[in-house]
Amino acid sequence: MPSKRILLHACCGPCSITTIDILHAQGFEVCAFFYNPNIHPLQEYIRRREGFLEVANKMSVKVIGKLDEYDSKRWFRSIAYREENRCFHCYADRLERTLSLAKRGGFDFFTTTLLYSKFQQHMRIADLGRDMAGTSKCKFYYYDFREGWKEGIERSKKMEIYRQQYCGCLFSENERYAKELNNS
Repeated sequence: MPSKRILLHACCGPCSITTIDILHAQGFEVCAFFYNPNIHPLQEYIRRREGFLEVANKMSVKVIGKLDEYDSKRWFRSIAYREENRCFHCYADRLERTLSLAKRGGFDFFTTTLLYSKFQQHMRIADLGRDMAGTSKCKFYYYDFREGWKEGIERSKKMEIYRQQYCGCLFSENERYAKELNNS
């Protein structure tokens, strides 16, 4: 019986490790796609992209799509005056792009490493993915990958993969530093 094909949107290397392992254990043939125009600044984007590519290489996962799809101007315009609801728009942008590629590539499913993070809005992501997939042949695959949270952290450290300290956008970076200032 052929395995089910899934396109995995990857936000970074550390979040990909146990997500890929779980998908493989569930019988999926995994292809990965790195698309994250929200990451700011450009140097951070490059560090995360390179960390992800290192994980994909070490785990023998095929990567599809362009790796230079970084358009921060377009991303900032898409969330302008929507800062309070920016995560929804950010999730939607990345899931829409992933679904588009998954459909063109004939994948059975698509999902995202965002579901690995305990800091992300899981039900919002799941609802968006399901709504986007609708009745198409390519379905959104929801799984709570957080079960591998601690293991993923330890493995990323052992693999010496770049580990980020904030979600990715300028707003989340500012929130991170504001928390640090308030806690000092």
